[in-house]
Amino acid sequence: MKTIEVVAAIIKDGNKIFATQRGYGEFKDGWEFPGGKIEDGESPQEALVREIKEELDVEISVQELFDTVEYDYPGFHLTMHCFISSLKAGEIVLNEHEDARWLYKEELDTVAWLPADEGLIEKLKKVL
Repeated sequence: MKTIEVVAAIIKDGNKIFATQRGYGEFKDGWEFPGGKIEDGESPQEALVREIKEELDVEISVQELFDTVEYDYPGFHLTMHCFISSLKAGEIVLNEHEDARWLYKEELDTVAWLPADEGLIEKLKKVL
């Protein structure tokens, strides 16, 4: 089974977390943390800054690694490095997503998270 390695930004603003809804592909309409694949020669943090600029047209400050999720989808294994981040500059523009929301801890279960993100949500609830 092939492995896809990605990075994801858990963008915090006070006690809110930013979530995005996929606008394309096999997992269209599922909710996730924004991010994407690491390109050759990039550190995970560099990849995350680039991906968020491409997807949301904002600059972020990448803080600590929160968790690395290992998840088996039917066609591939996902390794997802999830970093706590914050907005640094710009106004969010949804270039690739169909919707986005700032969610408080008690609202995290109000969206349909993609399977790989579900365990991460439970862990986030404990620390928010």
